[in-house]
Amino acid sequence: MPLGVFVLASLLLMVFHGDQWLADRIYAMEGHEWALQYAYATQDLLHVAGRQASKDLWFGLVPVLALSLLAPKMSQWRRPLVYLLLASLLSIAVVGLLKRWTDMDCPWDLLRYGGDKVYHGLLMHRPSGMAHGTCFPAGHASAGYGWIALYFFFLATRPALRWWGLGFALGVGLVFGITQQLRGAHFLSHDVWALMICWSTALLLYRLVLARRTSGPIQGALA
Repeated sequence: MPLGVFVLASLLLMVFHGDQWLADRIYAMEGHEWALQYAYATQDLLHVAGRQASKDLWFGLVPVLALSLLAPKMSQWRRPLVYLLLASLLSIAVVGLLKRWTDMDCPWDLLRYGGDKVYHGLLMHRPSGMAHGTCFPAGHASAGYGWIALYFFFLATRPALRWWGLGFALGVGLVFGITQQLRGAHFLSHDVWALMICWSTALLLYRLVLARRTSGPIQGALA
């Protein structure tokens, strides 16, 4: 089902120009400029501080993993914690790698929105002399969506909490994504692709690391 929704959304946004339709309205709403590009709430609070908070959360889990390696009562948590740290980091890394390879521009770079470049889609030929673009998929949104791994982490440890983990990741990713759209940094499709990459990465690693390796909810020190 997620794959079907992703394909439909990509078609609507990238093939049938839903990206531009939405960005046109955001741009007009801000007075035909990206008025929120450097605003405190969008730039400093939700972009810079939000990204740092995601990093802090990841680093905060490292000592928990270290504790699980030292405390026998927490031994069952080692694999799930390794999975969570690895999946969240790898999701963001894959998005970052693709940003360099896809060579697409941000809305604020485009002539249509006050920039100096002509729009080139994902599979369109890009002139060799044109400056390299690094805006697709959405890196900042992946700092939130990367925590979709929480769904699978809780599925293996505390199944009743898995929807809370998913809701947290989707909520943070959505806020980060909307923030960047308001700043002119991304189209909606950039966020949709970031979400699908993070989901796919987390699912693949779950099947490799956790699936069929846990017999049920973990009992013990963190119960």
